[in-house]
Order: sequence, then C-alpha cells, then structure tokens
Amino acid sequence: MKRRGHEITKVDETSLGWEMGIRAGDRLLTVDGQEVEDIFDYEMYTAGGSFVLLVEKPDGEEWELEVEDCDSDLGLSFENGLMSEYRSCRNKCIFCFIDQMPPGMRETLYFKDDDSRLSFLYGNYVTLTNMTDKDIDRIIRMDLAPINISVHTTNPELRCKMLHNRFAGEALQKIDRLYEAERQMNGQIVLCKGVNDGEELERSIRDLSRYLPYMESVSVVPVGLSKYRDGLYPLEPFTKEDARKTIRIIEKWQKKLYAEYGLHFIHASDEFYLLAEWELPEEERYDGYIQLENGVGMLRLLDTEVREALAELEDDGKSEEVSIATGKLAYPFIKRFAALVEEKFSGRRVQVYEIRNDFFGERITVSGLITGQDLMAQLRGKELGSRLLLPCSMLRSDEDVFLDDVTVEEVQKTLQVPVNIVKSSGQDFVDAILNREPTKQTSYGPYELKEL
Repeated sequence: MKRRGHEITKVDETSLGWEMGIRAGDRLLTVDGQEVEDIFDYEMYTAGGSFVLLVEKPDGEEWELEVEDCDSDLGLSFENGLMSEYRSCRNKCIFCFIDQMPPGMRETLYFKDDDSRLSFLYGNYVTLTNMTDKDIDRIIRMDLAPINISVHTTNPELRCKMLHNRFAGEALQKIDRLYEAERQMNGQIVLCKGVNDGEELERSIRDLSRYLPYMESVSVVPVGLSKYRDGLYPLEPFTKEDARKTIRIIEKWQKKLYAEYGLHFIHASDEFYLLAEWELPEEERYDGYIQLENGVGMLRLLDTEVREALAELEDDGKSEEVSIATGKLAYPFIKRFAALVEEKFSGRRVQVYEIRNDFFGERITVSGLITGQDLMAQLRGKELGSRLLLPCSMLRSDEDVFLDDVTVEEVQKTLQVPVNIVKSSGQDFVDAILNREPTKQTSYGPYELKEL
C-alpha cells in the first residue's frame, strides 16, 4: 500500500525547515489540512503567509508545525522533482527517437515522458494526450505558464496517425481551453517528409496562428532518423530542396504574422537553414529566442555572443594549442568561431574536429547525440593539443557521462589529453579556448537532448 505523504530526502541546514526540526526521512503529510498532490501544490500552499505543516517522523509520530509570515523557501527537498510519479507517454509516434534507440543502453533512455508538469519545470514538450480536464482546470486555476505543446499537425485525423493514438485529434481541443483562459503557450512541429509538410504545414501554421498572442511561438524541426528503424514507419530524410520549400512557407507566414501581431511566431530550426545551405535569419527575427532550446536561433545567438565576447578582449600574448570536437551540424560554425579567436589572439591555435555519428547513424548530426565511443574512435591519434574541449550537450545533465555510459575520465585516459566541458554560451566558448575563468553565468540548455 502506498504510504501517505511525501518523503523528505534533504533539509537545508540554514533553512526554516531545519530550525523547526524537520529532517531527512520525515514525511510531509498535509499543508493547512490539504494533501499535497505534487510540487505545484506544495509551492502554492507554502508560497508566503502563514500555514500549518503536518509532518510524520520515522517512528510514526506526527508533528503539527505552525509557520507564520513565511517569506522564504522552507529548504525541503523531496524524493523527486515532481513529488509524484512521472507520467509516461501513451503514444506511439511515427517519429519517436526513443523507438530508434539501440538495445542494451541504460533503462532511463527508454522512458518516454509526456508529463505536463515537466513542461512547466523543465520546458519539456507534451502532446496533451495524457491530460484530463482536471489537469487543464488545475493549470488554469494555478496560473501555470508557459506550457510547451508538441502539436505536429492541427489535422485531427493526421495527428491520430502520427501519434498512433485515436484520441490525439480531440486532445487538440485542450489548446482552445488554454487560449480562452489566456495561458501562455509555445508549440512544436516535428516535420516528417510527405506526412505533415507542404500543405499540411500551411494548415497547421494557419490554425495555430489563431491562438496568437497567447501561443507565442511555434518551432518546426526536421525528424531525426537513426539507423535503428527496422519495423518502424518508413520515413525519409529531407533534401536541400525540401528544406528550402519548408523555409519559404515559414518565412512567408513570418512576414504576414509580424505585420499583424509584431511577432514572427513560426520558426524553422537551425537544421533546416543548414540543410538548405542558406544564411541563418538575422537576430531580430527570432523574437527574443523564445524557441532557443528547440534549436531555433542557437547558432545565430552563439555567433553574436562570440563576437561580443571577443570585442571586449585584447591579445594577452600567450600561446596554446587546443582542440574542439563537435557534430556535423555545428562544425562549420564552430570552425568559424575558432578562427575568430585565432585572429584576435595570435598565439592560439584551435583544431576543430567533426565527429561522425557511427553509433546512431550518419543522419544524426547534432552534438548532443555523440557518444563517448565515437569520440574516442575518431580522435585517437589526432593532434589534440594541450586540451580537448567538448560541449556540455554531449553529457548527461550534471554528470560526466556520455549517452553510451562512457565517462569523461575514460575519454581522457584513452586520448591522453585533459578534457574541458564547455557550457553553451559564446562567452563560455571564448573563455574555454583562452583558458580563462568564466566571466559570466550565461548558459542555455542543449536542445539536442530534448529528442530523448
């Protein structure tokens, strides 16, 4: 039988919770007599003012703790970020990357989440098929925003086909309720050639633009196709001309919607521009980089940040040779940025290596899906200089482990070179090459891992 309440796993020793005698191993039962469903209930019930906590000690004794005029966090951490079980995905999407994973990897990589609460906490995109009317009511009542929605198509029948879920079409009606309640939304379309592109993409943009201004943006990203697709829906990669047709549709709608709403709204990911061999849009067209973690404008922002960082520096006269490894997608840009650093700092030499994705297949070009074994195999014997720089997107969040469970330490031992992990911003990029202490805490998340 499931125990009542939520186990407290850690208490900050400088917090109010610690002062009141709450310790790891205790269980939070209620706040003001109300049971706590998840982290959102907890934060709402304890957000300032006065309230009463009911806490159960490990021996079963219950403590009633009165909190008055609380103006700070209680300092409590719980068994997981949601204080609840994660909701798994009910869909069988024709483009799902998790279905394209090879066997034998760690169990967590095969878990498909579709939990709206993760959308508010971490920016995950959800399909709405896992949500009830009660969930929508709760979002509206708690004024939670923004919610990020994996739309893919506004054609109900096609959405049922793409998500392989007969309720996927009617789930779109939940967007109407969020719009009527004036809740902020962002959308995503994973574009599949011959399925939801072309006229279907036009339809989706037209339909979704009616939710402006509360749906602030929609990104269009190409489907990622690994080499592990036996038995899955037959999908083809986009060609250069396909990418150009897609961009033409998007840019046509950008002009129309910007004139009406002052927002460009619909955005093609960087991959489409690189595949089309066209220049990235100017910075102003990204509407403040709303869809940055979906790969929309990441390279344009990086370009701006690198140039701004270098403009503030003068050649320090030092000499060093370093190397950088990245994926095919970002390689030409990283090489260009490295050349800018070399131009400004005459003693620096930067060798940039493009890593081919043999593990998932050559169609996967993002750095976030590069494995440790591909790195070691392709860099062994290469000139790596005094340090090897790797983007943080290659690693599991807050861990020194690649997708294939190879550790950074293993890579260092194999390649016989120190490895530095570089955060996401242009300032971090410049600081890492110059071996300087970080000057700013500017970073953004690696969109590549959203596919997992």
